[in-house]
Amino acid sequence: MIILAVDTSAKTASVGLSQDGIILGEFFINAGLTHSQTFMPMIEYLLSSVGKSIGEVDAFAVTTGPGSFTGLRIGISSVKGMAFALDKKCISVSSLEALAYNMVDKDCIISCCMDARRGQVYNAIFKSDGNKIERLVDDRLIIAEDLSKEISNYNKEVNFVGDGAEMCYNITRQKFTNLKVHLASEHMRYSKASGVALAAEKACEKNEFLSACKLMPEYLRLSQAERELKKRNNKKDGDEVC
Repeated sequence: MIILAVDTSAKTASVGLSQDGIILGEFFINAGLTHSQTFMPMIEYLLSSVGKSIGEVDAFAVTTGPGSFTGLRIGISSVKGMAFALDKKCISVSSLEALAYNMVDKDCIISCCMDARRGQVYNAIFKSDGNKIERLVDDRLIIAEDLSKEISNYNKEVNFVGDGAEMCYNITRQKFTNLKVHLASEHMRYSKASGVALAAEKACEKNEFLSACKLMPEYLRLSQAERELKKRNNKKDGDEVC
């Protein structure tokens, strides 16, 4: 099976192509450009580079959250359009699970942390045996300091990955100096399409496919616009009560 994998969940963007579990190619950009500028040209160049056409793709895998609201919408809407036009299957991949595959070759606990601002992170925890990934904690929004307390309960080496990894690592190191915690090197902290593809292969084995129309973002909290609207409505309701 040929899978076109996509990640636009954070500031970085990545696309990759896998065939029967083998990564044929991958492009990664961290240039601060908008995903709408880079995303489709990356796909076109990737397919051309590996000698494949878009019609040969069997399924499209994309990170559906958590992450940047705008970034997720760009990636998901683009994948939905391609999959619908070609009548292909889709695979929804957790942004945090894709991150965990950066450490799949290590025997350790993996704490995946995406910066959610205000001292919070989107987080999930996984265990790797050096060959495969096992989820220990579901995707969630958590205060970084609370996460550090939870990390202290693990008796195994913990590796931090993601754009919120450095903050969580520093807090944990300050509070629990005796723990075996490591901050992944910078090039291993970012989500990559190869991780999306590997997670998608696992989903394929379980036949976890979606139609294009059912592919949707997975948000862990309201967007800024929705929070502001809710705040205004609550204030308005309060004024009326008074």
